[in-house]
Amino acid sequence: MKFLKIILLFLLLISPCNANTIYNLIKIPNLSIYQSKTSNGLKYLNTLKPFQVGIRNDNVTCFESSIKNIDKKFNLINENFKKYSSDFLKKINLKYIVICEDLSVSGIGAAGVPNIKVKTLIIDLNFNEKFFERIIHHEIFHMINDSYKMYFLEDEWKDLNQKGFKYAKCSTCTDKINLEAIKKTEGFFTEYSMTTASEDMAEVFSFIMKNGEYLEHKSLNDPILKNKISFIKKNVLKIDNDFNF
Repeated sequence: MKFLKIILLFLLLISPCNANTIYNLIKIPNLSIYQSKTSNGLKYLNTLKPFQVGIRNDNVTCFESSIKNIDKKFNLINENFKKYSSDFLKKINLKYIVICEDLSVSGIGAAGVPNIKVKTLIIDLNFNEKFFERIIHHEIFHMINDSYKMYFLEDEWKDLNQKGFKYAKCSTCTDKINLEAIKKTEGFFTEYSMTTASEDMAEVFSFIMKNGEYLEHKSLNDPILKNKISFIKKNVLKIDNDFNF
């Protein structure tokens, strides 16, 4: 009986202990471990309550997602993240995936928020179903880019575009938000690709990882896209020569 009481006490203590450890590591409150035993070492965290992190006009807000809702999508989420080896994830500083709903940054809706400093990617479980898988890879590219900016120089990327084309000052400084694939590409996979160089790179990477047949077809008829695909692949392989696209 005494032994059973000890076990019960341990079980009662372990949850707040884990929560405190998580908070100390990534500075996001109200989290719990959803899944920690994965083939590539990623740890998936769910939200117990809404949270807000950051300061003043630069804050990230997200709301709790029920275990039932996460269960419905988790296999899909996990299958996409499984494309990345544990070695590669270490190189791009990604260890924790925070799953929540209605994610926003400074009041503006967001599909994901990457942060290499705390090795964390927050993803919005409610993001558009049609683009949800591709956006996972889009956000992972931001982790790649933030970790290896020396390989993804924006001036080199801009030179791949048609002469005279100019990106917006920021991704939220324009109304080009459509993630639908463009029929007549002319160097861009989506309208959103035209916002900034980094978003353009992320969109190209997302198509490489998720839309292989479409990618191959479009690149055959679009020399700019062909060069962009080559640029992304060449530089990702500098990070990990064994990376599997």
